[in-house]
Amino acid sequence: MISVYYQVFGIGLQDTFVYRWNFLLRSLFSVIPLLGTIFVWRAVCEQGAGLSEYNLSAMVFYFVGVMVVDNLASPTEDEWRIAAEIREGHISALLIKPINHLLYRFSLFAAYRFLYSLVTLPVVAGILWLMRGYLHLPQHILTWPLFALAVTGSALIQFFIAYALAMLAFWILEVSTLIFILYSFEYFLSGHVFPLDLLSPALQSALQWTPFPYELFFPVQILLERLDAAAIQRGFVMQFVWVCIMGCTARFLWTRGVRKYQAVGG
Repeated sequence: MISVYYQVFGIGLQDTFVYRWNFLLRSLFSVIPLLGTIFVWRAVCEQGAGLSEYNLSAMVFYFVGVMVVDNLASPTEDEWRIAAEIREGHISALLIKPINHLLYRFSLFAAYRFLYSLVTLPVVAGILWLMRGYLHLPQHILTWPLFALAVTGSALIQFFIAYALAMLAFWILEVSTLIFILYSFEYFLSGHVFPLDLLSPALQSALQWTPFPYELFFPVQILLERLDAAAIQRGFVMQFVWVCIMGCTARFLWTRGVRKYQAVGG
């Protein structure tokens, strides 16, 4: 059975190359916002706008880390494609096949992230070289496996959220508005725009019970070695909890959605 999903992974790689120029240009130019963000925060840090926790070097390293985690873990159009399959009836062809739809979509997600990361690797390497004066490699060898584990947890959380959101297409004809609303919150609350530890302690305490900080902020903080052992342990526990919650939610919505889809389709 594992070989089936390995073949799906290969199909996902081939599917990506159908629109190879669109994919290539999109992958390469996705790093441009990083440069703009760095220029903005350079101006802020140089003016000393109360950023006691971050100097310019730490801020640049933070956003480079965000870019790396984003490339490795964040879904790209997965929820749109799944919702389109449901809305247009293409899901019917998958229902009659002996495969787990959740694993099927995860295999495609992994294929796209693998290829996306591979294509952007030279660009990322170039940016790392240009920013080498601001970057400081982790001092502890254990940081790297912990970072890899945190990125894996981030990918699972984001995939399950995207999948669960797409499942709403069984009940709602157009889910684009819901997707935009959720990702508007996610973009700010995951640490994509600014480090979350710049927020007030009250807001930080509230956010730690949501899945958003564990998508980007937590893995990057591990890479920057800004967390102690207790904070790392607590972060991994929360990642595990949210992976379980969103995974079960995604599976539940799929099961209920298929029942409704079969009833409507007759």
